[in-house]
Order: sequence, then structure tokens, then C-alpha cells
Amino acid sequence: MSRVVLAMSGGVDSSVAAHLLLRDGHEVIGVFMRHGEASAAACRIDSDEPQNANPLNLPVLGDSAGGKRADHKQGCCSATDAADARRVAMSMGIPFYSLDLQEDFRKIVDYFVDDYLAARTPNPCVKCNHWIKFGRLFDYADGVDAEFVATGHYARMVHSNGRSELHRGLDGHKDQSYALFGIEPARLPRMMLPVGDFTKPEIREMATSLGLGVSDKKDSQEICFVTQGHHSDFVKSRRPEMVGATAGEIVTTGGKVVGEHKGFEAFTIGQRKRLGVAMGEPHFVIRIEPDTRRVVIGRAEELLRPGLIADQCNWFVTPEELAEATSVGIQIRYNGQPHPGRVEIDASDPTQMKVMFDEPQSAVAPGQAAVVYDGERVLGGGWITHALDHVANGRPPSA
Repeated sequence: MSRVVLAMSGGVDSSVAAHLLLRDGHEVIGVFMRHGEASAAACRIDSDEPQNANPLNLPVLGDSAGGKRADHKQGCCSATDAADARRVAMSMGIPFYSLDLQEDFRKIVDYFVDDYLAARTPNPCVKCNHWIKFGRLFDYADGVDAEFVATGHYARMVHSNGRSELHRGLDGHKDQSYALFGIEPARLPRMMLPVGDFTKPEIREMATSLGLGVSDKKDSQEICFVTQGHHSDFVKSRRPEMVGATAGEIVTTGGKVVGEHKGFEAFTIGQRKRLGVAMGEPHFVIRIEPDTRRVVIGRAEELLRPGLIADQCNWFVTPEELAEATSVGIQIRYNGQPHPGRVEIDASDPTQMKVMFDEPQSAVAPGQAAVVYDGERVLGGGWITHALDHVANGRPPSA
């Protein structure tokens, strides 16, 4: 029987994951990763709580104050989530611990703010998976002699011929493999993704039949630390000294000034709404220039780019295996689809990647991840530094 550390968020996916692991005969240790005071209160140690099913002889974490869970699910890692996770763990008789990651999580928040102030579009949830969920959680697993780390992600681990591969989840509408491309390759053999072989409706039905009390809980939609207001308001609250410092002009791709903005951190590549100008026909954010503080807008066709450059690449295959892949697709946003194309890396520096799409793609946003697939398998990926210009491939688009 293998010991498994399971990240329990209080949602339906990780709750059912606990059941599936127990069903398969594993010894499960539930861990809630908290990053705020509210979740800390919900996970406080209660000396009156029974200490059963605790092989490590550590305190089982207490419950929060009573109260009905709201139907709306905003963010994640809240006090309600902590309480739900703890209740599910207790109902299954597995130990449940809280891992204090407030210091680590500040890195995620700083990255989010700094990227927006550098005119990039960050993806904090992907970074959280790499740095925390499959970073610090492995450190914790090593500390309790656990062989595996598991989460409720909709992705699959495929083990064959002595190799461990990351594949898309069975449910194409919920697949989360894109968010896992940055995990250290050496950790793949120790990963378990129990819900990846099921569809979301099947997972909800299973939770209902088990009486877990979270079967109707909504999925997290928002960035967990931006629970209200626009993300630009959050950026300004974290960097008040920058208020007004990123304001500038809104211009067309032809250089015509058509308006002003209060801060370019409020815009992302491909954005159409809330531009603050009336153009008579749909216009989109084509690029953001932090040096000039200009937000450049244009028509939809001006968003198309033939390729991109990415750095900080992480690969689950060798350069030779990447070159031999037969059905390569590159996914450039979380809810997008992979686009056929060609990937070029230098074997002497595989952290850099050039992508050329078979057909130009719209809204290639610096700061987002570009993840490379061979069919269902994740080969690796990197972080987009810039889109390639139609005229001068290899350089950022010019004004």
C-alpha cells in the first residue's frame, strides 16, 4: 500500500480523488494549502477533535464556525473551502493537515502584479501549480515519507515502457493539462491524477452517491486573490506608488491618437470591451507598449501573428523526440485549442522556443503559456515573451 499526499481544496474534484485513492488501496493524507488568514481560521487546531486515522500522530485540524455554504463559488482556498475539505477528510477517516504557504503565495501575487506592470498577461494559476501544488507539496510528501502526490486536476498520467507521460484529461471540456506543463520532469512518476479518467458529470454523480456534501459546489472561476473588482484595481492596491505612472494614450495601429487610458495594466492583448473609445466598428488591443505607455488598438485581422518566441521552457521529452513528434499542436491560452505548427529549439539551450503556426493565430499574449502537445500527450512548453511580426519574424511587432 502506497502513501499518497493529496491536495484537498474542499471542491468536488479533490474530494472524489480521495475516495478513488482509498478505493484503490492507498494510504491517503489530505493537505489543505492555505495562503490567507481566513483559511487559517478554518483550519485551526481543535484539541477536542478526535485523533483517529492519524498514522503520523499529528493533530487533526478543527472545523470553522457553522454556516451554510453559499451557492456561488468565488476564488479558491477560502475559509469555507478549508472547512469543506476538513469535513470530507473526516468523513473518510483520513488525516488532514494544513500547510501554511502564505510566504510562498506572496511570490505568486508579486509575479501577477509585476507582469501586468510590464505589459504582460500573467497566469497565476499555472504558476501556482508549478511552484506550490507540485513544488512545495512534494517537499511535504518527502517529509512524511509519501511516495506519491495527488491532486484533483483533469489530466492523466500514462505509464508505459518505464516512462511516465502527462496526457489530457478524458473530459475535453475540463482538461487541465495545459496548467501542468511546468512540473519538473523527474516528478512525473510520483504524480497521481485520479479524476482525469472521468468526466465532470461522472465525478459529481460519484460525489452525490458518496454523500460528500460538495457534489453541487461550483468550480472556481476567478483568480483566488482577486475576489472582487477588476484585476487592475488589485494591481494598484498592491503598488499604490504606480497609480498614474502607467497612464497614457490609446492609439490605432496607424499611430492616430484616439483616447487616453488611466493605466495599461487594465488591458490585455485581444481585449475588445472596456477600451474607453468609440470607433464605430469592433476594435481590439493589438499590443501594449510599456515604454511609451501606449495601448495600440486595431481590427481583428491585425491580431493575427504567424508565431511566437517563448522562454523558461520545460520539456518532458528530449529535443530529438520533440523533432520526431508527428502531430504537434501548440495551445496558447488556458481554454483554447492546440494549433498545428512547428516548434524549433536549440539543443544547446532548450529553455528557448520558437513556434511557427501553420495558420496565423489571433491574440498571442506575452506572459501566457505556450504548451506543446503531440496528440493527447503534453511534450512541454514555455512562457510567451512576444509574438512574431508578419514582416520580421523573430522580432516583436513594431509600431
